[in-house]
Amino acid sequence: QVQLVESGGGLVQAGGSLRLSCAASGRTFSSYAMGWFRQAPGKEREFVAAISGSGAMTYYAPSVKGRFTASRDNAKNTVYLQMNSLKPEDTAVYYCAADPSYQVVVGGRGLGSWGQGTQVTVSS
Repeated sequence: QVQLVESGGGLVQAGGSLRLSCAASGRTFSSYAMGWFRQAPGKEREFVAAISGSGAMTYYAPSVKGRFTASRDNAKNTVYLQMNSLKPEDTAVYYCAADPSYQVVVGGRGLGSWGQGTQVTVSS
């Protein structure tokens, strides 16, 4: 497992942008696929984006495709989520997660490691 710490959340107006970061511990970061998930009040946690260990493959939820971009810097043990054209419905706690399997991350279940989350609030 890896230890994960998210940062970069905050309050932004609709149409604005934020970039979330997730820093990971360990020397085998590139062997982990990474995912971003979010949970809004009163709703279940939902998948947002996945990125493979090398960064060559990405996958997005339909609700964010074209607006959000996942990337990673394996030299810095960090994964990012660039969020553009934010909408009030994007308001949620955002979590990063890691698993050796890209398919597990895309499936959103059974991931081995989770961060503590960072709040994103989009005002209308």
